Amino acid sequence: MIEASSTLRARVYWWLERPDRNANGPRLLEIALIVLISLNVGAVILETVGPIYASWQFAFDRFERVSLLVFITEYLARLWVAPESPEVHSRRAWALGPLAIVDLLAILPAVLGMLFPLDLRILRTLRMLRLLKLTRYSPALGMLLAVFEEEAEAFLAGFFILVLMLIFASSGAWLAEHEAQPEAFGSIPAAMWWAVATLTTVGYGDVTPVTVAGRIFGAIITIVGIGMAALPAGIIASGLNDQLHRRRASLEAQFRLALEDGTICAEEQTSIEALRKELGLSRRAASHIHKQVRTETQARQGVCPACGRSLQVSKSME
Repeated sequence: MIEASSTLRARVYWWLERPDRNANGPRLLEIALIVLISLNVGAVILETVGPIYASWQFAFDRFERVSLLVFITEYLARLWVAPESPEVHSRRAWALGPLAIVDLLAILPAVLGMLFPLDLRILRTLRMLRLLKLTRYSPALGMLLAVFEEEAEAFLAGFFILVLMLIFASSGAWLAEHEAQPEAFGSIPAAMWWAVATLTTVGYGDVTPVTVAGRIFGAIITIVGIGMAALPAGIIASGLNDQLHRRRASLEAQFRLALEDGTICAEEQTSIEALRKELGLSRRAASHIHKQVRTETQARQGVCPACGRSLQVSKSME
């Protein structure tokens, strides 16, 4: 019984997690889920149009129930097959992963709406979180999610610095402006709106310093805000560059393995193409990596990259 259950779990894992990137069945399931997610987002948008929702309320409600049932089944199935993954050691570890949290957020608002009386507008807005489920199927979004996961400490450090600067900026603005503009800078919490707009370099202009000290302080905070706004962008850019380098290195290693015998067979080419799609690399990038690895391999084997003849034979003929 245990063995049969394990076999069934392995099959479900094969369908859901798609370890074989060349399999058509799991790919069709992926496409179906992507279409369902997209239709859910479209339905949420159309439901905010009063006449449309009034005319199609029954269809919208039924579609939401069917979608919720599919997403709950998918979440529970992925939780069940988690031990089959070589990268996850337990169901708890999978449940705490970023993709699992996204899947949970996709169904949690609707479940809470059934259990507790919540504002329909809030539920519709929270249902837009289902759009995050596309990160599972998009290499680009997956790369961005991996950056947020790996650079979490750097983001927390940047957020901590931002909070300190926010408190400092609002305190300084209150000190300089509270007498001249008590309605806008009457307290430190009230001055925080100006501090946020200035530190993020948005500068709405609805609240501005009028005193000399306030303007000088505001200019300093604006200059500091330029660096603060660039901090998270720099972390993301560095993380994306690192992720892209890793993915290129992974594809390069696959090319080196395939070219050990000097040629790439059809099976190896199919495997490389599947890996390229999984990593989200372009055909042009893959072609460049292929040429680079082939040149290095031929040079190491004593073969001329241009004509393919042995360099040792050429030397002996000379």
